[in-house]
Amino acid sequence: MEKKDVSIKLISRQFDGENKEETEVFSRGLYEKTEGGYRISYDESEATGYTGSTTALETFAGSKVVMDRTGQVSSNLIIEKNAKHHCVYGTPYGSFTVGVNAKEIESRLDDNGGELFMHYVIDVNSGYVGDFEISVEIKPLS
Repeated sequence: MEKKDVSIKLISRQFDGENKEETEVFSRGLYEKTEGGYRISYDESEATGYTGSTTALETFAGSKVVMDRTGQVSSNLIIEKNAKHHCVYGTPYGSFTVGVNAKEIESRLDDNGGELFMHYVIDVNSGYVGDFEISVEIKPLS
């Protein structure tokens, strides 16, 4: 399968125990099959606060997702069931190391697109930062 142009609907939810924030973004991007799963890439926008960056989500056998952001802001998060990873998370204000622990990963992706859902917890120095959920819906443009 070669790279396909796709429409992407991404809903991001963040909970910190008291506050809940939700962002919904529509974008165009590229979608391709990889050795271990699928790769989705798209350019960030003002709506996400990461203008000038490109984000790629790559799935591995439905139990691991690597979120790699490059450009103005760089991050590399490994979200994997039954594992905690220490990762670099970049923001417009600087980068720091975070602990990432997946609670749930559900991949219903195939060669025509589909859906990806992740729920993970982030901590800094073992202190709880928040629960994060990302829902991604991929549809071919053609």
